[in-house]
Amino acid sequence: QVQLVESGGGLVQAGGSLRLSCAASGRTFSSNVMGWFRQAPGQERKFVASVRRSGVGTYYADSVKGRFIITMDNAKNTVYLQMNSLKPEDTAVYYCAAGIESKGYDYWGQGTQVTVSS
Repeated sequence: QVQLVESGGGLVQAGGSLRLSCAASGRTFSSNVMGWFRQAPGQERKFVASVRRSGVGTYYADSVKGRFIITMDNAKNTVYLQMNSLKPEDTAVYYCAAGIESKGYDYWGQGTQVTVSS
């Protein structure tokens, strides 16, 4: 089992920045990719960004490309999502996930709310 705990959400004005953190514990060696997803009210959960645990290879949804940066700190077993130039449409619950790149995500955090006011 892998346990994931997100932090760093909150309320920010449009154009502002937030950094989300996700601390992983347990059998972290069983996963080789970490990702961030988000779910806005009334919508399905959507992919935001992912990074291999090696730190090499990052992927982003088109909607956040150029504004969000995902990084991995293996020494701390923590993945970060730096969110810049935030827009009201970025408002959602953000979830951290861990899994195997070829198989998908098996472990999920509890989510952290991000609200961007206009």
